[in-house]
Amino acid sequence: MNNKFVRYIIGLVVLSALTILVFDYLIMPLYTRHDRGQYLIDVQGKQLDKAIAMIEAEDFQAEVSDTMYTNKFPPGYVIDQYPKPYMKVKPGRTVRLKVSASEKLIQIPNLIGQSLRSAELILHQAGLLIDTIYTEYNPEYPKGTIAWQYPKANNSIKRGLGIQITVSQGLPPDFYQVPNVVGLSMTQAKEHIAKARLKVGKISYHEDQDLVPYTVLDQSISEGTVLDKPMKINLVVSVLDLQDIFNQLTIED
Repeated sequence: MNNKFVRYIIGLVVLSALTILVFDYLIMPLYTRHDRGQYLIDVQGKQLDKAIAMIEAEDFQAEVSDTMYTNKFPPGYVIDQYPKPYMKVKPGRTVRLKVSASEKLIQIPNLIGQSLRSAELILHQAGLLIDTIYTEYNPEYPKGTIAWQYPKANNSIKRGLGIQITVSQGLPPDFYQVPNVVGLSMTQAKEHIAKARLKVGKISYHEDQDLVPYTVLDQSISEGTVLDKPMKINLVVSVLDLQDIFNQLTIED
């Protein structure tokens, strides 16, 4: 009785083992077609058309899944693939390729007249940087604004490169900039000239029936001129009748 039981147990164990072996080495390979797997070739570093032809010749499918903008590789070359080379995969498997492309160039924005902070934000949004910052006295641009840049606006450069800029320090010390007073009343013109630490010189009169009396028509030193010492600015002013001015001058004399 005990011997029969032992033989029964042994037979059951042997049968179970045979069943597992048949399942693992016969049924499962047939089900998964494991026996038909192929090792994937390496197409990295190949030109795209050639890489696709090589993949399809091995009964696989090729698909461009990603593009990398770079100048480290010629455009149109495979720089990565998935599945990786030499992996055993089923025939017909799609191989996804990452292909190189020429790096996109960035159009340089115009920074002239912008504050330094604004210029930094504009360049950051464009994918560029500030390379070097210079400073200079410049009467044409308010203190703290960009007066010069290189490369110039609308040129194209690679992403991540830097721009050289010059930040204006405004007017030089002990210099005087001539304001624009044309079109102002004589009273307003005198105020602007005094504010610029300059003085009004000779006043000439021009008869003009169409303008408000005592409107400044011209000034002897052009607006924006930078002087190294205070000078008098002569003005030409409109009047309705020159005779009135002559009479005033006669009375004063």
